[in-house]
Amino acid sequence: MDTATVLALVKERLGIKTTVRDTYLTAIVEGVLKELEDEKGLVLDGANPYHLIFAVDYVTWRYQSRDSNTGMPRHLQYRLHNLMIHVGIPPDEVIT
Repeated sequence: MDTATVLALVKERLGIKTTVRDTYLTAIVEGVLKELEDEKGLVLDGANPYHLIFAVDYVTWRYQSRDSNTGMPRHLQYRLHNLMIHVGIPPDEVIT
């Protein structure tokens, strides 16, 4: 998945028009994509709009909840589990 595309969409969602936070946001984007790949076993396809918007929503949540100790919102958990089921990860490999 293209980090530049995810970054651009996250910035649009957050209403950020400058490049001041790009370094920080790029690190979050790369971290989330790596987490989804390594820990969750997902290979996201940048051409799939569902995958792209999930990544954008997940990165946005990570950015906005950086000082919060609450867990992942239910809608993101639901979508993440659906993605893991859709790609066919065996139940014994699912890490939640």
